[in-house]
Amino acid sequence: MVKKCSGRLYMAVIFLFLYLPILVLIVLSFNNSKSRVKWGGFTGKWYLAMFQNETIMEAFAMTLQITMTASVCATVIGTLAAIGIHAMKSRGKAILLGATNIPLLNADIVTGISMMLLFVRFTKLGFSTVLIAHLTFDIPYVILNVLPKLNQTSRSAYEAALDLGATPLYAFYKIVWPDIRPGVFSGFLMAVTMSLDDFSITYFTKGAGVNTLSTMLYTELRKGIKPEMYALSTLLFGIALLLLLVMNFGTSRKQEKLINEKGD
Repeated sequence: MVKKCSGRLYMAVIFLFLYLPILVLIVLSFNNSKSRVKWGGFTGKWYLAMFQNETIMEAFAMTLQITMTASVCATVIGTLAAIGIHAMKSRGKAILLGATNIPLLNADIVTGISMMLLFVRFTKLGFSTVLIAHLTFDIPYVILNVLPKLNQTSRSAYEAALDLGATPLYAFYKIVWPDIRPGVFSGFLMAVTMSLDDFSITYFTKGAGVNTLSTMLYTELRKGIKPEMYALSTLLFGIALLLLLVMNFGTSRKQEKLINEKGD
């Protein structure tokens, strides 16, 4: 009984520290008063002011452009890379997987500074450098989402399709693609999430005139806290939560489908 209660208390404390600041942020985004300690009534005017703020909208458009471009490119490159790694022998596969994990294990600030030093040696910092930087940390997430699905595919079914006269592309589309599609979709959502909330790497690789939501928030908060920033932060949290729910829903549906197939 004591062990059970202590476990629940521990979980409550963890959730309190994790989610109470977010809850306060959400409440303040609907506060009619600019005060952080006084409730002035419910309002949505800060969201309206946010959408009317040109600086925020320009940063939002830039963030959306970088995020979607990097995510789509990373999904294509990462999927092709995962297929190539899957076809390799064990020794080469282990080396490439180790190289793939480096951007995930490396500290963001180290990656950001090293890429900045590389970029300024050959080109000017700008949209293209931020895009390349985002591809660097997006591709490994796609690879690590697609590879497990490739390991579950039937090699014999693919080879049988080739023996029956199917072209490699047609056999891949009909045999392999249905199995790896959930992994590709999960990798894409992971890439979107990572690009959307990245700050450190973007901050060091962006040039003049390039501002994403995270870097714009940092700049604006240094000038002072505005209620529009509460609304923007709440919106970003909502987008990240929505992506997480979509990923979990897709995974649960896939698991239910596999259980039903085994039951039949």
